[in-house]
Amino acid sequence: MANTLMRGFWRYMLAVPPFLWEKQIHKARLRITNNLDFMTEAHRRVHHFVVRELPRRGRPLSAALIAGELRLTEEEVVALLEELETHMTFLFRNEAGAVLWAYPVTVAPTPHRVTFSSGEQLYAA
Repeated sequence: MANTLMRGFWRYMLAVPPFLWEKQIHKARLRITNNLDFMTEAHRRVHHFVVRELPRRGRPLSAALIAGELRLTEEEVVALLEELETHMTFLFRNEAGAVLWAYPVTVAPTPHRVTFSSGEQLYAA
């Protein structure tokens, strides 16, 4: 039963044969890997910083703030944020260009709340 995928159909649970879902898992893994190929170390630094700092600061993070903290130019940060946002996976900026959410957290109100072990609370993206 360890590698069994069950699918509900009306009042019944049916086992899905592995050959039907194992190929889909492989395709999804390749798609995710390919979607991350664009990321450089700088992309990762910016994304990790934003995910870490949104809960701490509780407000949108400007490119200037991110640049100052990571010792990058504001132009570099804006370009990195644009690339991250373009891939629609990692973050979203508001009208002013400040980062509003970076998966999995956001400072925009949502129905989902997260409480960290440090006591910080934030909305989940």
